[in-house]
Amino acid sequence: MKNGSLTSTILGLMLTLILLSSGLATFAIINLTYSLGDARAINASGSLRMQSYRLMFYANSGSEEAEDKIKEFENTLYSEALKRSIVWYSPQELEDQYRLVVEKWKVMKSYIEDENSRLYAASLKDFVDTIDLLVLETELHAAFKLKILAASQIFGLGLMLFIAFLAVRFTKKKVVAPLNQLMESANTISKGDFDVRMPKTEYIELSSLSDALDSTAKELSTLYRNLESQVEEKTHALTRANNELTLLYDNLVMLHSGTLDIKTLKKALNQLSKHEPHTFLRLVISQDQESKQVIEADNGWPLASGNQIHYPLKFEDYELGYLEVISSTPNHPLFDNFAIMLARSIVIFNAGEQKQQLALMEERGVIARELHDSLGQILSFLKIQVNLLSKGLDTTCRSPQVEGQIAEINEGVNTAYVQLRELLSTFRLTINDPNLNHAIEAMLDQLRSQSKISISLDYKLPLQLLGAHQHIHVLQLTREATLNAIKHAQAQHIKIKCFKSSDTHVTISISDDGVGIEQLKERDQHFGIGIMHERASRLSGIVEFGSNPDGGTTVTLTFPPQQKPVQ
Repeated sequence: MKNGSLTSTILGLMLTLILLSSGLATFAIINLTYSLGDARAINASGSLRMQSYRLMFYANSGSEEAEDKIKEFENTLYSEALKRSIVWYSPQELEDQYRLVVEKWKVMKSYIEDENSRLYAASLKDFVDTIDLLVLETELHAAFKLKILAASQIFGLGLMLFIAFLAVRFTKKKVVAPLNQLMESANTISKGDFDVRMPKTEYIELSSLSDALDSTAKELSTLYRNLESQVEEKTHALTRANNELTLLYDNLVMLHSGTLDIKTLKKALNQLSKHEPHTFLRLVISQDQESKQVIEADNGWPLASGNQIHYPLKFEDYELGYLEVISSTPNHPLFDNFAIMLARSIVIFNAGEQKQQLALMEERGVIARELHDSLGQILSFLKIQVNLLSKGLDTTCRSPQVEGQIAEINEGVNTAYVQLRELLSTFRLTINDPNLNHAIEAMLDQLRSQSKISISLDYKLPLQLLGAHQHIHVLQLTREATLNAIKHAQAQHIKIKCFKSSDTHVTISISDDGVGIEQLKERDQHFGIGIMHERASRLSGIVEFGSNPDGGTTVTLTFPPQQKPVQ
């Protein structure tokens, strides 16, 4: 509890010392002032003894000078130096002795005036003794005053030393000790430890200093904790950002290091799910807003899903689907960047697949031109030569056997020429879009322009399910089967379906309402069934021919997606 000001306390001590020393000095001055006449009083008393003996002579002679000596004696007796013996501060003994001397002087004076020298001489010794006692009392009084002065000085000095000792003790206990504690607290604060206890003091100045330092320590502690919290938050944010960048980088390397298939995309989702626990993820890849392929992370997808957040798989002008997330605390920047990374990887992979397809088709175009310029011309030449040979034979050389052989040769050349043209048409198929749906539609548009048969396509395959080499074989096999139905099945409607028959296989079916499977088997070689089987084997799949319940034929191709072709 604050009792007062330290300044006032110190000032009080100083004033006490000043007043004490001033009192001692004043007392000494007063004592010395009253002691100044003691020497004169002693001298005057001694002079009275001498004058007493001198007056005895005048008492016997009757001289006229006796009156003068009496006046001189009385001047000394009643002088100011001796009259101080009867002032208020003189001791009673000195006053009584002085009055006794005066009384006896009056008797001695009468003896002198009566010129009774005998009585004067008899009383002289007693009178002198009385004067000696006055001198003694005067000396004792002077000595007493000196003793009082010495005692007062000694007492005052001792009191001042005692007060100084108390002041030192007080300063050490009440000022120095709290200041030392404040210094220790300041040193502790300078080392970063703000949990310090300030000294308790009863003085306003030290309490103010202690409160100020305590307030500063608390403010620094709060500021330090805030800074530590901010540093921890920044460190956590940087660590999280680094982990997110590492995740994105690792996934980007993985997505670009091999084939971008369902397994690779699912692995990327699993890594993202591991980085963001308590989060459900699935990837929805859509194509033309019709067919969708859903890829879920290993932790599955809740049945009662709600509050889904969609992050579009969009890169430049391509929008390929969305990343669907269920999370109580979604990391929007990470999911946005992950979706953009997936979209970019898919677009780049599609571009690579398209480039591979274009390179393959360019190579096939070169082969087609070479076949047309070489084998096509040879077959045309043979066809002309067979006709010329048939016309150039005379009647003697003609026989049914020769005619049959010529007809077979002509039919073989024509069949080879037709097959070559179909092969060249197949080789000239182009895929300028990595979207197989678009490529099949473009191919069917060409066939629709050559026939009045109704051709429909039901395409339900995800975008990234098939590889570039699979696109080529599926497109060529579909064209082969559709062209056979147009030319030989006498069909009115052809339906083509592309779908996933299971998690591991894709099915392509070409169904017509034509003459049926039996007619097809009779003309096996003419419909290129062997070539279709060969293409199916290159897809690591099988092609099957079956009859429809309502008539007609269905050609079914089943193969696993994203498989290397069999060499």
